[in-house]
Amino acid sequence: MVVKVFVVDDSAVVRQALAHMLAGNAEVELVGSAPNPLLAMDAIRKSSPDVLLLDIEMPGMDGLTFLRQIMASHPIPTVICSTLSTEGSKVALEALSAGAVSVMAKPKLGLKQYLDDSRREMIQTLKTAARSKPRPRFNPVDPATAKALAGRGPVLGAVHALAMNKPVVIGSSTGGTQALELVLTSLPADAPGIAITQHMPEKFTAMYAQRLNGICAMAVREARDGDRLERGVALIAPGGLHMQLRKSAGQYFVHVVDGPPVNRHKPSVDVLFKSASECGGRDVLGIIMTGMGDDGARGMKTLHDNGARTIAQNEETCVVFGMPKEAIKLQAVDEILPLEQIAKAILQFDSRA
Repeated sequence: MVVKVFVVDDSAVVRQALAHMLAGNAEVELVGSAPNPLLAMDAIRKSSPDVLLLDIEMPGMDGLTFLRQIMASHPIPTVICSTLSTEGSKVALEALSAGAVSVMAKPKLGLKQYLDDSRREMIQTLKTAARSKPRPRFNPVDPATAKALAGRGPVLGAVHALAMNKPVVIGSSTGGTQALELVLTSLPADAPGIAITQHMPEKFTAMYAQRLNGICAMAVREARDGDRLERGVALIAPGGLHMQLRKSAGQYFVHVVDGPPVNRHKPSVDVLFKSASECGGRDVLGIIMTGMGDDGARGMKTLHDNGARTIAQNEETCVVFGMPKEAIKLQAVDEILPLEQIAKAILQFDSRA
């Protein structure tokens, strides 16, 4: 399959450099380009690209507004390539939340050299995006309403909360920023503690957690070494570090450590899942969601074999069905659910005796 790519970028230099980069590649074909979204709309309809390579800062209409329109009307796998995506910028996270499959940084200086050096990464990212299945953006709820809806229901007392200390561990990758937002905004303020490994670059996770914390009834934050996993708290593994679950005196804590990538990822879902299996066993709920590759599949198998409850997101609601599919292949999954039912499953598990 030849991946058809359409480029929207206001820089003629960038468009020419990308055309040169993709020229002669048997797997990726440039089917068109435009200097801004307004000129791109008709051309995209005619060329039917598999992937959109999109800048953010452009005249007439910015890339983020265009991305939201595309995802609402006719979702196309989209890769953001922009100078605004560097250092975990707010705009990059907004693009991922709006449905972008991936974000790549481009420098303001030395652009041609950068594109030459990143040729392999760019082509692989475009191929990966082409295999994804972007979903229309779910209707966002304003932060105050989201907190009010999710916060309904009685808050458990302190003694009951300790007695019901059953951790939830979640792993996700491509498409996961959107998926996690839907799950976490659907949970009440007294939901069980959740440890999350989302494949995300360093410096992105703190801002991502801050954004979720503003719209969720639960407290959401980037994990720090030694943080306790308690009711009403979701901890997100920092980009560039692994996160493990530990148990001491009946309470769960996270251990944030450096180390080599596992399954080419740091943080790795397998690292979190295997540690949860070792310390929590049957008290753990493991959930694997949308993502490319197989990170988390073997860790989920370990969870499953040690008596934990395991859930995989179904293919129809995944942006990329890679990680859940690999876990299912290993017979590591008890239940396969659409994304919209995962929050309910967390609360049902939490209510079990």
